[in-house]
Amino acid sequence: QVQLVESGGGLVQAGGSLRLSCVASGVILSMYDMGWYRQAPGHQREFVASITSGNKTNYADSVKGRFTLSRDNAKNTVYLQMNSLKLEDTAVYYCYANAYSLRAGRVGRYDYWGQGTQVTVSS
Repeated sequence: QVQLVESGGGLVQAGGSLRLSCVASGVILSMYDMGWYRQAPGHQREFVASITSGNKTNYADSVKGRFTLSRDNAKNTVYLQMNSLKLEDTAVYYCYANAYSLRAGRVGRYDYWGQGTQVTVSS
């Protein structure tokens, strides 16, 4: 089983910055894509950003130019640097990972999710 632990959320004023981190641990044979989704109250979970094992990134249009996703493959960790935060960025942010790993006694490629970290942007 792979566990994802997020950190770095909190309360910040509009225009400010936060850095989210997500560390994956467990029996990981190979890590593929990692990234973030978010879910605001009353809304569906939406894609924020992703990064491949080769460091190719993809961003939602709403965060392009403001958020930067990076990863440390040796540590199975991703970092989401969020700048110029807006009120509409307020949400619970969920880390995800796609990994070739051991799960329930079987080796395979699986998706994993973190518990989420709250980001609140105030005016």
